[in-house]
Amino acid sequence: MARRHIQRAHTASVAGATLVEGGITTAIDDATSVTASTTTPALRVETVETNTMSGPIMVPVRRPLGDTGMATHPLALGGSTFGWTLGRNEAFDVLDRFAGVGGDLVDTADSYAAGRSECILGSWMRDRNTRDRMRVMTKVGRHPDHRGLAPVDIRAAVDDSLQRLGTDRIDVLFFHGDDPEVPLEESLGEVDALITAGKVLAIGAADFSPERLIEARVLAANGLPRFELLTTRYNLMERKPFEGATELVAHAQGLAVLPYFALANGFLGGQVRRRADVRHDARGHRVAKHLGRRGHRVLAAVDEIAFAHGVQPASIALAWLLAKPTVVAPVASATRPDQVEALIAAASVELHRSELVELDRASA
Repeated sequence: MARRHIQRAHTASVAGATLVEGGITTAIDDATSVTASTTTPALRVETVETNTMSGPIMVPVRRPLGDTGMATHPLALGGSTFGWTLGRNEAFDVLDRFAGVGGDLVDTADSYAAGRSECILGSWMRDRNTRDRMRVMTKVGRHPDHRGLAPVDIRAAVDDSLQRLGTDRIDVLFFHGDDPEVPLEESLGEVDALITAGKVLAIGAADFSPERLIEARVLAANGLPRFELLTTRYNLMERKPFEGATELVAHAQGLAVLPYFALANGFLGGQVRRRADVRHDARGHRVAKHLGRRGHRVLAAVDEIAFAHGVQPASIALAWLLAKPTVVAPVASATRPDQVEALIAAASVELHRSELVELDRASA
């Protein structure tokens, strides 16, 4: 029988100099700690004094997004469900909770629900007046109207995304997969023009091979824009595609890695443990593939560690990713507001070395 997980309250203290960054006043102290037990390592936190959704709150210290000059909460909310399994009101509820607990990084794409994800996110930012405190990441290359990475398609796709998002800028633009039919220098050249125009602030690659990442870095050395981020499928159940050459290149290039499907389509949340638990929809079929001996072994390890830390299994699965040196912020989706706390809590979990070894062993 699975153990019952109870979220423990953390006691925190904050002191030190006041800093102002982008309209958000924070009080930070290098010695600030969050104490969960006598064996939990100290965690640096900061107080957000002007959180639009909730007033003063305490959050983990934000992490830099590579060399973009931007810093964010170490958890990105995935918007792939907006307009697909979540309607406008349900997505608004999730976004409200995410922003209310300090989240500020949202990941979407022009192809998610044929653009409806961007529309919903844009409507929420406009309705809640939150654009200036959120970091928006979107992707181009797979929308039916603008497939591929030809300059004309990138230009049109970005303009359409800006319109759907209701903003004048995209914080991070990802190439949504490689396009071998278009020379990479042409695609990067178009992005250079978009950066100069202020429509795009930074760029990243989604699911690029190590070889293409190396090629992109050579082109950047010759003056073209540089990939600062990499998003790729990576979680406890799916390790091989990233670990190895891709991870080595990402580390060598200083790329900020944002793993998507960080909870293996929700499997690592622990709600599906038998075939009878599987929903009969697209997400359910994706989860079902993880059921089996290895999946149960991973969930057992996650359960044990989650119980020890007093958090939900999802928090441990994300904390394992955050312990990786190249990972800056996992990308995870929520279908209900109450699921957001488990995602955000991951940044406050410091896994011990023995726990990391156990998770590595169980998921090997």
